[in-house]
Amino acid sequence: MNVELDALNEALKAVSSLRSCVGNFFLSLSQGVRSEHGEDHRETKYILELQDLVAEISSNMRKVEQTCSNIPLPPDGQINLGNTAHLAHETTQDRQALYSELVGSYKWTDKLHEISNITFGFLAQNVMKRSYNSYLNSSGMNAKRRRLTPSCHNMSISSVEGVITAIDRQYQDMNVNVYRPHPSNCHNLQIQVSLGRILRAVISFRGMMIEWVKVKAYNEEFQTDSGQLGQLDLWTNSRHHVFRKITENANAAMLHFYSPTLPDLAVRSFMTWLHSFRSLFTDTCRRCGNHLLCAMPPTWRDFRTLEAFHEDCKP
Repeated sequence: MNVELDALNEALKAVSSLRSCVGNFFLSLSQGVRSEHGEDHRETKYILELQDLVAEISSNMRKVEQTCSNIPLPPDGQINLGNTAHLAHETTQDRQALYSELVGSYKWTDKLHEISNITFGFLAQNVMKRSYNSYLNSSGMNAKRRRLTPSCHNMSISSVEGVITAIDRQYQDMNVNVYRPHPSNCHNLQIQVSLGRILRAVISFRGMMIEWVKVKAYNEEFQTDSGQLGQLDLWTNSRHHVFRKITENANAAMLHFYSPTLPDLAVRSFMTWLHSFRSLFTDTCRRCGNHLLCAMPPTWRDFRTLEAFHEDCKP
């Protein structure tokens, strides 16, 4: 065993000497004629130096061949290289770039994990489950100590009508009519809102909670084919793209203003937001300053400032 190690060490030393000589040769070749060659016959001296280096390389090459031949081979004719044998498994050109691709995939996955954590933080601040229990859970209150208060969808019709009547008196240019589509159900009612001669909206309530909003033009009918009073159409969309877009934004505002602890404030805030559309066709966009963009007026209103924006200009 010691003989094999000595022969292997001698072969490694010979290979190291060969690499050193080859390195010196290319270094001298890259530097060219130098000042140390003197002034006379500089090119001849430089050529002689290169010839000496080549002769030294040849000598070391023969030494490497001699020392490698002295290394005894195992009985099976194969040398055990240990884990270094795995380096030769992937020799195809297509798989040589596998490491760089794995590094890129790792960086992408790590970035995705970071962005997911940030997104989860934002979504946790805006819980869309509209129940008082989920509000208590999100606020961190102990489940054993909490007291269940009456939910906003169980409030009486009289209290809801009182809030709606107050809103109707607050805005002179907005008319609010109350309908009861199911008289036997004491918690469901609908209101029809007429905002000047601009639009009409039907808002469906369950207690003090807004369930559905539909907006149409002022000259469009909300009654169904049966024509029965109080049977308002909540399913047919408007013929005009402007009011279909306002319907989408109104349902988004309904979710934004929802509050399980202050339901009357949520209704007042939503009606204030809806009242801001009284100047739908006269307002200019807060960002671009134009009345129309893609043949559409500003159909978005900011939830806090009520400023008008086009759909493509909203923040």
